[in-house]
Amino acid sequence: MDIWHSLILILVANAAPVFISFLVSHRASFPVDFCYRLPDQQRLFGSSKTWRGLFSACLITPLVSLLLGYSAVSGLLIALLAMSGDLFSSFIKRRLKKPSSSQFLLLDQIPESLLPALMCVFLYQFGLMQVILIVVIFIIMELALSFVLFRFGIRKRPY
Repeated sequence: MDIWHSLILILVANAAPVFISFLVSHRASFPVDFCYRLPDQQRLFGSSKTWRGLFSACLITPLVSLLLGYSAVSGLLIALLAMSGDLFSSFIKRRLKKPSSSQFLLLDQIPESLLPALMCVFLYQFGLMQVILIVVIFIIMELALSFVLFRFGIRKRPY
């Protein structure tokens, strides 16, 4: 796998929940945290992290992985790690009392790109520079793509 294919798969994993949400509106949007609140009275992850989004990333990314000539397992691992990074970001933002779906530059992009990039170190022998490139390019592409999706009415916010 090269860095461009890994970037495509990471972008697909992160974009799948947004597109599915746009297509089906709020149907079947059960929160991953089941509305659980910690002692700080903040939700564990927030209302925008749903099982529908998690499943969509875990179904669509392996399909794209197959189309790119890689195994479905590689795509599934990238999706799971990207979504884990996204949930980690949401958890930290809730602890900082940031509202659900709020932007936190770099915290919103680094974990969801770094975790799958690190997987590529083990599965595809990526080096440190490849990991850094993936993260930096992902940050730029994710911010640009978010703005484009907002302009087309697919995202509710430009980030």
